[in-house]
Amino acid sequence: MKNEKLTTDEYDALGHIERGAKHDKVNACVGRNAKRLSGLKMIEYARDGRVALTEKGRQVLFLRRCIQALRALTADSQAPVDADVALFLGKKSHIAPLDGGGHLVTDKGRESLADIDAQDKAR
Repeated sequence: MKNEKLTTDEYDALGHIERGAKHDKVNACVGRNAKRLSGLKMIEYARDGRVALTEKGRQVLFLRRCIQALRALTADSQAPVDADVALFLGKKSHIAPLDGGGHLVTDKGRESLADIDAQDKAR
């Protein structure tokens, strides 16, 4: 996993691909980042030239959504969280539901965020 830290632009490109293009041509954001994302095995090209996410690309986007949700819940326990993300973070004991709605970030969740932040600073 050498140098797989993605830029915001690369994450945006993955998001564009995930949502699906409204036409056959890729947009500028995808075009700028396609070579590197393809090299990292996060996107692939079909025979007809269409670009699609690989399983690895889908996992990277999902993990990014999980991290964003943990950060949002750390700031506000009532922050909206997608159901699939809440289910995953709950199963991993990173969040716990609150009686009045919303979620509490557990000690394990805070430790995971601290580890992620430490890795980001080390790069």
